[in-house]
Amino acid sequence: MSLRPVLETRKAIAAVEGAGVKLQRAFGFQDPTELDPFLLFDDFRNERPQDYQAGFPWHPHRGIETITYVLAGSVEHSDSLGNSGTLGAGDVQWMTAGSGILHQEMPTGNPSGQMHGFQLWGNLPSAQKMTAPRYQDVQSKDIPEITDDDGTSVRVIVGQFWGKTGPVDGIAADPQYLDVYVPAGVKKTFKIDTYRRAFAYVFEGQAAFADASQPTGVLLEKEVAGQEVNIRDMSGDRTLVRFGTGDEITVQAGPDGVRFLLISGAPIDEPVAWHGPIVMNTRTELEQAFRELRNGTFIRPAH
Repeated sequence: MSLRPVLETRKAIAAVEGAGVKLQRAFGFQDPTELDPFLLFDDFRNERPQDYQAGFPWHPHRGIETITYVLAGSVEHSDSLGNSGTLGAGDVQWMTAGSGILHQEMPTGNPSGQMHGFQLWGNLPSAQKMTAPRYQDVQSKDIPEITDDDGTSVRVIVGQFWGKTGPVDGIAADPQYLDVYVPAGVKKTFKIDTYRRAFAYVFEGQAAFADASQPTGVLLEKEVAGQEVNIRDMSGDRTLVRFGTGDEITVQAGPDGVRFLLISGAPIDEPVAWHGPIVMNTRTELEQAFRELRNGTFIRPAH
């Protein structure tokens, strides 16, 4: 077994999307090879209705898949093909945009005003970019959860883990998407297929993602009082952890435990032409998509 080194930890950055929704972006609209096959990850946890209630009105997608995971509140969705529904706390939706879809996502907070969740974009390989759009809506009760003897618990949203298989299937990137909780002070090792790109996103508590021989934190260079210094960093809320190659990661939970998403997928290794919500392989394909948006031929008839 080989431990995956931590290539980088970084905090999510504030962004505004849709009709003015304030969110935190862990990655996206940068180097698409960095976490291939994944393109973007947004954390839309919010406690202030005025910062999210305008939502994400009608907008297009082509050439990608999106996974939306709701923790609190709800998201109503509808699309140009007549699909509609509501995602509640713990629910998941995987949307394959394929050849093209117009949809909207409108969030509503819970009685405390909380609207918590995440959205991940996965790329589609060239052979599948123009497939028919489809949805997989999964209720929280249908997502398997396993609890180990030490109190570690894992919700298996996509892929296989600890003998359980997540309910979302048929995804091009063949990803593994886990919601992991490790109790205070527990050190845990998780296996990941060697050939996948992998990242963790911490959203509760703290942890060190590091070699088992150095469990006290990740060695980082940071600027302190104008000087570059090496410090050990216990990755905390809204922290992206990007891993190198190997077949397992080690997590040392902090004093309050830690909860994080552990996501991996097989790289596509194809050219990327990307503008806004449309991701193709060439500039010509991208220009064609926007031309079709302008002339009303973007949505392909169902076969």
